[in-house]
Amino acid sequence: METGNGQITGYDKFIILFQEVISIGMMQTKDDWFDFSQEFLQKKFMAPIAAIANQIKATQTYCAGFTKYTNQFLIPYLISTHYFSNIEKDRLVTESPFDSFQQYMDLLEFNLDVSNRSLTASMSALNDYSSKEIPDAFTAMLNTFLGLEGEDISDFLARQAEVVDLATNYYPQAILDIEPEFGFHFERPDRNKKIAETDRFILYQVLPIKKEASVNESAKPILIIPPYVLGANILSFLPYEDKSYAHCFANQGIPTYIRIMKDIASTPALQVMTGDDDALDTRYFCETIKNMHGKAVTLNGYCQGGFNAVCDYLSGELDDLVDALLTCVSPMDGTRSVGLAKFLNNLPRRFNDIAYGTKTLPNGNQVADGKLMGWVYKLKSIELESPMVAFLRDMKMLKPVKGGAPRVSKTAAAINYWLDFERVDLPLGITRMSFDSYNTPITKDGTLPVKLFGGKLNFKRIQEKKIPWLICYGEKDDLVEASTALAPLDYIDVETSAFPKGHVAIATSWSNPRSDCALHTVFGENKYRGPVRYQLDLDEALSKAEKKKSARSVKAQAKTNEEQAGEA
Repeated sequence: METGNGQITGYDKFIILFQEVISIGMMQTKDDWFDFSQEFLQKKFMAPIAAIANQIKATQTYCAGFTKYTNQFLIPYLISTHYFSNIEKDRLVTESPFDSFQQYMDLLEFNLDVSNRSLTASMSALNDYSSKEIPDAFTAMLNTFLGLEGEDISDFLARQAEVVDLATNYYPQAILDIEPEFGFHFERPDRNKKIAETDRFILYQVLPIKKEASVNESAKPILIIPPYVLGANILSFLPYEDKSYAHCFANQGIPTYIRIMKDIASTPALQVMTGDDDALDTRYFCETIKNMHGKAVTLNGYCQGGFNAVCDYLSGELDDLVDALLTCVSPMDGTRSVGLAKFLNNLPRRFNDIAYGTKTLPNGNQVADGKLMGWVYKLKSIELESPMVAFLRDMKMLKPVKGGAPRVSKTAAAINYWLDFERVDLPLGITRMSFDSYNTPITKDGTLPVKLFGGKLNFKRIQEKKIPWLICYGEKDDLVEASTALAPLDYIDVETSAFPKGHVAIATSWSNPRSDCALHTVFGENKYRGPVRYQLDLDEALSKAEKKKSARSVKAQAKTNEEQAGEA
């Protein structure tokens, strides 16, 4: 139909287009109208059955997979409700009913906000995934109904069933299979050597794994303090794939040591340890290392371990044992965190208490529940970690490219193994230190909100002692933001190195010696030093100073000998 001015309407355009599609389909299928071969009949009559079977399989597998992801998210929630009820049954009879009602209303508002963010993110993820698949589904329907070449509806549903199966069954198995390649494996004496131990920790030396590398016993040693929450193995991510933070040091010949926490479930001394114990054990290990190499130690803390390492030094216990500090993605002032601190501040005052995450062990000792600590980080980033978002993200990641075979990268498998299986419970004394740092800011004069041995800790002591400190941080770190890691800059002069990407990139991507920001190099426009480069430079400067001192000593001795000869 034409309008008054002779133009064709949009409806007519649609009819013309539809007729063209039909005509193409008729041309494609006219030779098949009288085809009664077995192959043709099987294809035409079995295809709908295969499509229905694939649809059922995809639906069942999707439900199973989504249930797995939901269970992983909800199990810590169920644990938290148990702790919550135990605490509240006592507090309800001691607190004012009006105050309790108000706090519960605030908690309801907080929960609704988290739920709303989760629902919004889930719907957005579902819409994003569907918008990419619906065009393929429509094309497959046309190919099926019109007999056109290309993916038909049966093939499309088979592909969807495969992707869902990959996320539900194949990916979890790939994560389990990465275990032999992931982490330190201290049971292997060819890779690690046990040096010393206390009631709470074991000191290991990390040995080089490159054939051409060997330990330079005269070099300046380094002691690595890993995080408590998710353990040390992230620092030996995939050593034989050239992705290991600790081995970046060891493979350069640097005497590399790491402090490993014992099993907290079977170690009562660890369960009740305090920040003072942390400092004393670190002192013992530093003494041991210095006696072995005759040189003071570089103390290197990663993430939470960096905060503890700095506190240990500020206590004065490590004087004459540690002459350099190195921290990586470490939260120095948690109150500056845009994500976690804001999340904690939004909690009603009554419920912002580590008592709600405290587990009582069979022996009566209390520890902070590691699973619950990890769950808090998920709640903080609920837009990225809700079950639906996580499941669809993994499905997109595992989708075969152009019909190729499914492939799970070792990096993805290792990170998920770390997140799923490396969580451990924490001593309450250590948890309180972190909790205080995220709830109480550093004072204007640089005093931290925690104490050791009853004394205050102040950043300015580092400047007074004139020891170097390198702070490495991630530019896109959403767990320990730059403002949190760089807090000491407000009080003292500290060297910094900004690494691209997020929280674990220094231990994974950039620990590869061939990467753009390799740890043993100087990188970027601002000529940042990587942590290994920093250690190598410290050792070189120390060696030069020792040579000058030795030369002066020889000169002085020669002069003394001449004077004695003249007197004779």
